[in-house]
Amino acid sequence: MALINISNLTFSYESNFENIFEDVSFQIDTDWKLGFTGRNGRGKTTFLNLLLGKYEYSGTITVPTNFEYFPYLIADKSLLTLAILESIHPDIHEWELKKEITLLKIDENVLFRPFDTLSGGEQTKVLLAAMFLKENSFLLIDEPTNHLDAFGRQIVSDYLNKKKSFILVSHDRTFLDSCVSHILSINKKNIEIQRGNFSSWLVNKELQDNFELAENERLKKDIKRLKESARIKSEWSDRVEATKIGFGACDRGNIGHKAAKMMKRSKSIEARQHKAIDEKSQLLKNIDRADQLKIIQLDYHSNRFVTMENVSIFYGDNIVCQNVSFSVEKGDRIALLGRNGTGKSSILKLICGKDVNHTGFYNKSSQLIISYVPQDTSHLRGSLSTFIHENQLDESLFKAILRKLDFSRTQFEKDLSEYSGGQKKKVLVAKSLTEKAHLLIWDEPLNFVDIISRIQIESLILNYTPTIIFVEHDMSFCENIATKKVLL
Repeated sequence: MALINISNLTFSYESNFENIFEDVSFQIDTDWKLGFTGRNGRGKTTFLNLLLGKYEYSGTITVPTNFEYFPYLIADKSLLTLAILESIHPDIHEWELKKEITLLKIDENVLFRPFDTLSGGEQTKVLLAAMFLKENSFLLIDEPTNHLDAFGRQIVSDYLNKKKSFILVSHDRTFLDSCVSHILSINKKNIEIQRGNFSSWLVNKELQDNFELAENERLKKDIKRLKESARIKSEWSDRVEATKIGFGACDRGNIGHKAAKMMKRSKSIEARQHKAIDEKSQLLKNIDRADQLKIIQLDYHSNRFVTMENVSIFYGDNIVCQNVSFSVEKGDRIALLGRNGTGKSSILKLICGKDVNHTGFYNKSSQLIISYVPQDTSHLRGSLSTFIHENQLDESLFKAILRKLDFSRTQFEKDLSEYSGGQKKKVLVAKSLTEKAHLLIWDEPLNFVDIISRIQIESLILNYTPTIIFVEHDMSFCENIATKKVLL
């Protein structure tokens, strides 16, 4: 066992006026299986890069071990997979690799194929296998699930559950729950570590948030009562003091004593009031407000939107999927499930009106307005104002949705190309929620999106029940919102 010590860490990018981290201190045990969570843009990848020594910072980071970072940067993906893994880990033995990738349910023949012919899930798995064969290293694993389907995620989570000595960044609740022993969370004002998985961390966070909210309400009432009491005591003091000046004989010394006593009580109440205000100011600093989002979906004249009967899709001579049958009715929330490469995205593109080669019966109702969220975000660049204008969006509503998804106003001034992967996805989701449509079609809308925002989007769909068909590998999300599941 060894400890990574972080003391008084402060860091900000040159282009950012706000600190990403400010005077944070904590310890990490290198035997832990540490899940890493936090909202998009809070600095998860930045912190990993600080551990790797890529940035200058103030404070101290004491590192008693070597680090390995996933994903690896592969310069030439046309090389054989085995050659690439040997370049990453020069001391690796072929028999060790074969044994390790077997645990990840991969055929050993992938080692002798060009790396770029492997699927995204296969690439993730072989790189993880090579990574865990490195001895005396603490592993920094940054969002390995982005190219894994639900089946692949289960395999990798089972694999990681048998390992230790890593930090795992992931926004998949089910995945984190099954393979970590501790949670490190980047909050608004601090970093904290708790023993347990994501679900236990979330329960503790909700308890703490609810306590702070209740305490905040109590203190607000106390402050209001104390203000009123101080005002009354001060007025009494002034009235009593005023009786020293008048007609007839009076004991001015006694009256002055009473006035001073009342003024003293008034000052005491005022001091208690300031203390209550100070206590109140210490609360609510780490509460991530998952404000309710709101959408208005257009009503359609017919209950049936789409019908498919025995639809098969082809790319050239290759059959991507075959004999797919289902219908989309008003109010349906349909999850398309299946492994990577089974045609889920192709089905969505067909419904969106793309030129997809297919056979079988397919019908989409006329004048059906669709709002589409694609997988890819690489096209997002330029100013947010230009994006709003080009897509004819309601600017106030669009920005309000982004604010509720934890965008700061300073983000609105940045170029879209500077956004994190999760922030880019939120832009596309916010666009879809702003557009008035009959049917939402979302293709992996939650890739890179933080868990709190996922819960917000989940709550939105349950509250407003839009008609939606989606592909998503976050099984918690699918289980919570889908009314129908179509397995390809």
